[in-house]
Amino acid sequence: MTTLSHSNDDFFGQAEAIAKAVDHLIASYDHGGKLMICGNGGSAADCEHIAGELMKGFEMARPLSAPDRARLSALGGDGDRLADSLQYGLPALSLVSHTALTTAIANDIAGDMIFAQQVWAIGQQQDVLLTISTSGTSKNVLLAAQTARAKQIAVIGMTGQSGGALADLCDVLISVPSDIVAQIQQMHMPIYHEICRRIEAHYFAA
Repeated sequence: MTTLSHSNDDFFGQAEAIAKAVDHLIASYDHGGKLMICGNGGSAADCEHIAGELMKGFEMARPLSAPDRARLSALGGDGDRLADSLQYGLPALSLVSHTALTTAIANDIAGDMIFAQQVWAIGQQQDVLLTISTSGTSKNVLLAAQTARAKQIAVIGMTGQSGGALADLCDVLISVPSDIVAQIQQMHMPIYHEICRRIEAHYFAA
């Protein structure tokens, strides 16, 4: 069994790419954008994981401001509970999560268009598309990245060491040093956790 280790300073040699990814995401959120995320298999699970870290508190409290709490409390009924429970979130959408939509696209258009169609329908110039592919060659991910570029949406890629065809479609490429799928996936997790951690700190640190 191979044991992975990394320094928190370089994250498998991807420190510079991580910093650039964070900059793109902060610029997007500052302009009212959202993050769209796509991938297959284990990478699809990562898409939902990332959305979960951004759409609610990850490592920091994100309590509502007094004016927002007051607006909810003024509703009466469950207003006070909403004011006490809700947290600020950063808009993040996992494109793998819509079963009815993705099966409709696969049936009515083409199976490899499941992400591209969503990017075309909802993507805006201020958004970011995060594409996750261990090989960098997943066709549905490549088509999503091409669609994003046509709409002038920034593309961040997370891949194994080769980057595959996805490398040429990315504004930022995070390519970890392995060709073994399980190892790549293990390396991706601390990297996207670090990205989420830095963005959360930017917006919610006291």
